[in-house]
Amino acid sequence: MRSSRAVTAAPWQLPRPAATGPEPRRGSEYAQLSRLIRQAGLLERRPRYYVWKIALTLAALAAGWTAFVLLGNSWWQLAVAAFLAAMFTQLGFLGHDAGHRQIFGSRRASYVLGILLGNLGIGLSYGWWVEKHHRHHAHPNQEGADPDIDISVFAFSPAQARAGAGLTRLAFRFQAYLFFPMLLLEAISLHVASIRALISPGSRHRAAEALLLAAHIGCYLTVVLLVLSPVKAVAFILVQQGLFGLYLGSSFAPNHKGMAVLTRTTAVTSFTGRLSPRATSGAARLPTSRSAASTTRSSTTFSRPCPGLICAAPRR
Repeated sequence: MRSSRAVTAAPWQLPRPAATGPEPRRGSEYAQLSRLIRQAGLLERRPRYYVWKIALTLAALAAGWTAFVLLGNSWWQLAVAAFLAAMFTQLGFLGHDAGHRQIFGSRRASYVLGILLGNLGIGLSYGWWVEKHHRHHAHPNQEGADPDIDISVFAFSPAQARAGAGLTRLAFRFQAYLFFPMLLLEAISLHVASIRALISPGSRHRAAEALLLAAHIGCYLTVVLLVLSPVKAVAFILVQQGLFGLYLGSSFAPNHKGMAVLTRTTAVTSFTGRLSPRATSGAARLPTSRSAASTTRSSTTFSRPCPGLICAAPRR
C-alpha cells in the first residue's frame, strides 16, 4: 500500500483553478503569474475605500492643525507634532498609491492628486518621487540602478562597505545602531532632494510643483511661528519632521530587508529568482554588527518593472 504525502506549495505560488484538461503555457512565468493575479481581482481599484481613506485622513489632518492653533504657545504642542507626523505619513502613503495609479486609472488625475498630497500636503515633490520610485521597482536592490540603496551614509553590500573611508567607513561599521537615529533626518533629506529636483533644468511640470511646494513651506512655517515662541517652534519642527521621517522610513525599509543585494553583473535567470553564479557575491553578509545581518538574508529579488497598479505597498 502506497503512503500518501502532503505536498505544500511554495509561498509565492497561487492556487490554480481546477482544469478539465491541460492548459497551454502562454508567455513567461512572470506573465502567467501576472495573469493569475489579475484574474483573481487582486489589482482592481477600490474607489470607495479611497474616498473614505482620503476624507478621514484630511479630516484628521485638519483636526490636528485646529488643535495646534487652539492649544497656543504650550509645550503640549509636541504631542500635536507627533500626531501631525503620523498624518503626514498617511498622506505620503496615499501619494504612493496615486503614483501606482491605484486610486485613479487616469495618469492626469493621479498626478493632480499626487501633487496635492505630496507637494502641497507634506512638502515633497511628487514628480521627482514617482520617477525615483519607478526606477526602484525596475531594478530592486541592484547596485548602481536602484536609487533606494544609493545612500551615502549606509552600505548595502560588502563592496560599498569596503569603499568607505574615514567617518563614512566608521558609520558603515555601526550602521545597525545608527539606522533609526538617521531616519529622524529622512524627512529633511526628502525636502532637500525635492527642492534640488525642482530647481534642476528639465524637470517636468516644474512651475506647478514648485509653486505648491513653496506654498506648503510658507504656510507651515508661518502658522508655526505665529503660534509658538521661537524655541518652542524649533522644538515642534524637529519633533514633527523627525517622527515623520522615522515613520515613513520605517514603513518602506522592510521592502529591502531580507532581499539579496544584486550587483551590476547580476543575472536573474528566471522569474522565481534563480541567480547566476556570478551574482552570489552580491548577497553576502555586510561587515556590520550582528543586529544588521538580517538585512542581507538571501531572498528572492525580481528585476522586473512594476507590472500593474501596485507592486510593493509599504508596511503601514
